[in-house]
Amino acid sequence: FALGLKNALWTVITLGIYSSWARNNVRAFHYSHTELGDERFAYHGTGGELLSGAIKAGLVLFVLALLYGGGTIVVGRYMNVEVLPANIQIAFTLALYAVIGLLVVVAINGARRYRLSRSSWRGIRFSFHGQTNDYLALMVKGFLLSVVTLGFYRPLFQSQARAFMVNNARFGSEPFEYDGDGRKLFGDYLRAVLLTIPTLGLAWVWYAAARHRYFWEHTRIAGARFSSTVTGGELLSLSLTNALLVIFTFGIAAPWAMVRLHQFWASNLRLHGAPEWATIEQRVQDASATHEGLAEGMDIDVGIGL
Repeated sequence: FALGLKNALWTVITLGIYSSWARNNVRAFHYSHTELGDERFAYHGTGGELLSGAIKAGLVLFVLALLYGGGTIVVGRYMNVEVLPANIQIAFTLALYAVIGLLVVVAINGARRYRLSRSSWRGIRFSFHGQTNDYLALMVKGFLLSVVTLGFYRPLFQSQARAFMVNNARFGSEPFEYDGDGRKLFGDYLRAVLLTIPTLGLAWVWYAAARHRYFWEHTRIAGARFSSTVTGGELLSLSLTNALLVIFTFGIAAPWAMVRLHQFWASNLRLHGAPEWATIEQRVQDASATHEGLAEGMDIDVGIGL
C-alpha cells in the first residue's frame, strides 16, 4: 500500500513519466517476497529500461496509426471520393488488424525474453530463447484450427503455447521441459462448455484451475517435477473476496488483493526432487525492453510465461 501511494504520487508529479519506475518497483516487490527453498527471487529490471522501451514502442504505434490514417486519405484522393467504398474500408481494417496481431505476437515473445532475462534465483539468471517466427507460426495455426473446430482445438492449442514458453526457458544453463500434449484437458474443457450457461460462466474457473495444475504437473527442470494444488473452489473464493475487498473499499484494498493473489499461486506450487543447483552455470542474456514497452502500450499482461 505504501509503495502504491509513493508510485501514484511520483507519477502525478512527473506527469506520468514515473509510471515506468512504478511498474518496475511493483515487480521487484513481488519478486523479493517470493521464495523457493528459503532462497528469494530477485528482479533486475530498471524503470529507465521500461521508459526507453515505452518510448520506442510508442513511436512504432504512432507510425502505424499514421500509415493507416494517411493510407485512407491517399486512397480516397486517388479515387476522388470523400468516403471510401465499404470494400476498401474493410480491406484497410483487416490489414490493420493483421499488423496489430503481428505486433501482439512480437510483443509477447520479446517481452518474455526481457522479463526472464531480468529475473534470478540464487544469483542465477533466467532466460528465454523462443524465436518470433516460430511463435507466430504456432499462433496462426492454433487460431485457425480453433476457428475451424469451433473452439474445441483450444485445449491442445493452449498446451502447445505452454510448451513453447517452457521449452524455450532456461535457468542459467539448465533448460525447463514440458511434456504435456493437452489431450487430457479436453474433458475439463468440454465440461466447462456444457456448464457455461447453467453456472453463468463460473465453470470456467474450474477449467482454469485444472489447466493450471496440468501445466505444472508436466513441467520439470533438472530431473525435478513441479505440481500445483490449486482448486476451482479456492480460486473462485479468492476471486470473489478480492473483488468485494476492492469494491467496498473503493479500491483502497487493491494492494491487499494483489498480495493475496500472489500468495495463493505461490503457496500452491511445489517442486519435487533434489536438483543439483550447484552444477548450474550462469547464463546472462541481453534483451531489450522495447517489446515490453510495446506490450504495455497495447495493454497486454505478459508475465513470464510460466
